[in-house]
Amino acid sequence: MIRHVAIVGAGFSGTLQAINLLRHDGPRATLIERAPVAGLGVAYGAAQPSHLLNVRAGNMSAFPDDPDHFVRWLGGRGMVDAAGTFVPRVTYGAYLRDLLEEARARAGDRLTVVQNDVADIVAADEGASVMLADGERIAADAAVLAVGNLPPHDPPGLDPATLSTRYRNDPWAPGLSDGLSDADTVLVIGTGLTMVDVALTLDAQGFGGRIVAVSRRGLLPREHAPPAPNPDRLRERPATVASALVAMVRDRGERIGWRQAVDELRPFTQGMWANASGAERARFLRHLRPWWDVHRHRIAPPVAARLAAMIADGRLHLVAGKTAGFVERPDGVAVTWRPRGSDATEIIVAQRIVNCTGPQGDLARTTEPLLRRLADRGTIRADAARLGIDVDAEARTIAADGAANDWLYALGPMTRGAFWEIVAVPDIRTQTWAVARKLSNAHWVGGEGL
Repeated sequence: MIRHVAIVGAGFSGTLQAINLLRHDGPRATLIERAPVAGLGVAYGAAQPSHLLNVRAGNMSAFPDDPDHFVRWLGGRGMVDAAGTFVPRVTYGAYLRDLLEEARARAGDRLTVVQNDVADIVAADEGASVMLADGERIAADAAVLAVGNLPPHDPPGLDPATLSTRYRNDPWAPGLSDGLSDADTVLVIGTGLTMVDVALTLDAQGFGGRIVAVSRRGLLPREHAPPAPNPDRLRERPATVASALVAMVRDRGERIGWRQAVDELRPFTQGMWANASGAERARFLRHLRPWWDVHRHRIAPPVAARLAAMIADGRLHLVAGKTAGFVERPDGVAVTWRPRGSDATEIIVAQRIVNCTGPQGDLARTTEPLLRRLADRGTIRADAARLGIDVDAEARTIAADGAANDWLYALGPMTRGAFWEIVAVPDIRTQTWAVARKLSNAHWVGGEGL
């Protein structure tokens, strides 16, 4: 019987896991977070006022069984009729902090929050022994890895040690525009959602220079549109063969609009991914993922308008290509890059370079000490696509020998290899809910075990 669960990481996934254990009257929880503040994570803890949620408030409840919870929370703070709006991420961070503090106040000794780093986790006495960085050990019946996204890898050919202060691997670190003038150029490697955050931050900090964002295809996330009815919504899961799926979405897009054609796949994407072969998944990742990402993970209309204005003013440039070399010189870093479709190279001189290539999950390349130890020992393994930690349908981690660990679970973006759609709030809230029900033995109540 599980009486105590240790949760590593107190971002969105870990915080909700602890709260849901309490809501299901389950085991007591210890929530372990290395950052000074629990309940935020990178997505909300490093957000600026200019950063808006990418999902309307009406679909941002933390609880799948209470879909209006966030909207009611907003209404209680004077933000009425907010269901259709894109509120600031700092507001959502305050929501999560409120949820955690309310849970702590109600739970008493059933919820403990520890500020520390986890050095290792090992199986012990039919449970888990969690070793903290200061040498303390926490005994639990099960442990949950809720480590969030791993930081991006440095671009090939770039040695951070040789670029002094001109290179930023952490796009959310403070002081992004420090030391820059309006005559300077910032090179952003990546053109996705992280680049959007960086562009907005630089703009809000008063940077008037040039921002050049480069990625292999130069694609910018698309803009949300007002919701529209779709009476002809898909009723069955479509084929997973990439060519057939593209043809189907194109046909549906011509009939009902591309946004609805993409959105109506939401109920099926995890099942489609689970039933796809390794070869089908590889083709999707190699050829379709960039297009899927920019159409599926869209930006709020006010954000799109700000980016459009920056592009029109000549302050933001999107280019398709690949960086090839970095040489620091007195006037900046000379970045060699090859435009897409060209054999010739060009040079951009940038006074700052920001890595926005997005989170990585390859355990073979991670420098995260805890994950490195677990992987080296064979306690966990990478999924076949090297997107993160291999887990089964119940989010139990898979060891190197292929056996599922009943005592060690993983949640959130690092489980995308098994679930694919597991990076946004609507997906993670369902996952944390389901795992909490299992750990609380509440999954039998609704008949899931029958």
